[in-house]
Amino acid sequence: MAFINLPCLQIPKRFNIAVMLFMACLMSYMTRVNLSINIIAMVEHTDPNATEPLPNYGPRYNWSQTDQANLLGAYFYGYMITSLPAGMLAENFGGKPVAGWSCLLTAALTALTPLAAAWDKWAVFAIRFLIGFLGGVIYPCCHNLVSKWAPPDEKGKFVAALMGGTFGTMITWPISGLLIEGMGWDWAFYLVGIFVLIVTLVWFYVVADGPAQHRTISVQEREYIEKSLGDTITTKKRWPPYKSLIFSLPFWSLMLLHYGSMWGLFFLITATPKFLSEVLGFNLSSAGFLSSLPHLARLVCAFGFGAVADLIRRKSWLSVTIMRKTFCLSSHILPGILLIILAYFGRDPYVCVAIMTISLGFNGAATATNLQNSQDLAPNYAGTLYGIINCVGTTPGIFSPMIVAAFTKESNTIEQWHNVFLIGAAAYIIPAVIFWVFGSGEIQKWNEIDKKSTKNDTINTKL
Repeated sequence: MAFINLPCLQIPKRFNIAVMLFMACLMSYMTRVNLSINIIAMVEHTDPNATEPLPNYGPRYNWSQTDQANLLGAYFYGYMITSLPAGMLAENFGGKPVAGWSCLLTAALTALTPLAAAWDKWAVFAIRFLIGFLGGVIYPCCHNLVSKWAPPDEKGKFVAALMGGTFGTMITWPISGLLIEGMGWDWAFYLVGIFVLIVTLVWFYVVADGPAQHRTISVQEREYIEKSLGDTITTKKRWPPYKSLIFSLPFWSLMLLHYGSMWGLFFLITATPKFLSEVLGFNLSSAGFLSSLPHLARLVCAFGFGAVADLIRRKSWLSVTIMRKTFCLSSHILPGILLIILAYFGRDPYVCVAIMTISLGFNGAATATNLQNSQDLAPNYAGTLYGIINCVGTTPGIFSPMIVAAFTKESNTIEQWHNVFLIGAAAYIIPAVIFWVFGSGEIQKWNEIDKKSTKNDTINTKL
């Protein structure tokens, strides 16, 4: 059933939910990635041989390459902490309020970043840590809502909606570049904070935790969603089956697959503006625009691959397991091969941008592999599973700036980035091979909730 296959072409409420999931992820990434380009305008020369004066975009601070790596990584330290319990919070208190309040507080902290920078670099570190701490709940909450709202043959589209983060990256960098050059870097924080505040208010008005909780959904649509999900989803609240996860090879292979995908993504998020501006020599607005191209490609391809995966599932052309493993060729193997090509042949600036764009474009197939597989394995615990794999998948956001800083400490040229690209290629390819061996697209037996469980196993959600 398509999104608009309802009487009188009425827009279904689940379409509105998908749009707001897109916007939640967009906001999350806007507040995540804005520092990656803003910091270029916030720091003094880090190259001792530089002689040209820097443009006046506002106050500049004497932050070393290591300081900058720590500030860029601070978000991910906080993000890791809340990714683990976020799924359980969403499953027991609702994805709508948990994600909504997170976005509201993030908007305020983003707007306070210039004030923190004027005080001390460690104040900026604290702000970024807290923004990451709040941001860690967003994707598990979104996966929880997908599990409640998405019929099985529409899950590819819903998971593709979570690529709002990619669109957030795509628009944040060029807009920030223009704002910095026109108004100063502080406005690149203020306007993002205001935007997030406005959209979050719409989130609270539009979103519901499930079809049964929606105030204006039609009876036909609610019954269609609930019937399509069958008994794979329950409203009973229990602790996630952590013991079963420990011994589940499909879950471990999913976690590694997600880790590889996130390595490539977070490397491009934290390092691309710096690489294009300082190594390839593009000015700030051009660097912001070109940095967004890989993410535009990923966004477009994500919806394409998601639609193809939905079609394959609807027509039953392949089993879910075979389909997931097949799409790994696009989401992981080809991006890894392209990074190897970039390491050895990427000398021309525009060739580098083209290879990076094609590589991340193919990774858009993640909507049919690691981004959707938690929904396959355990719909009842989709938020919890995604929270766990996303916690582990966050670590590249910490490690990749450190690796870049280590390789470029003495000199920041294309030669120093050679090994960085090879590390990224290995992070893509090795997990895909492991997933081919141990991965699965079938619902696991530990998804089922034991009806004989005792009261002690049930979580009380009444406050």
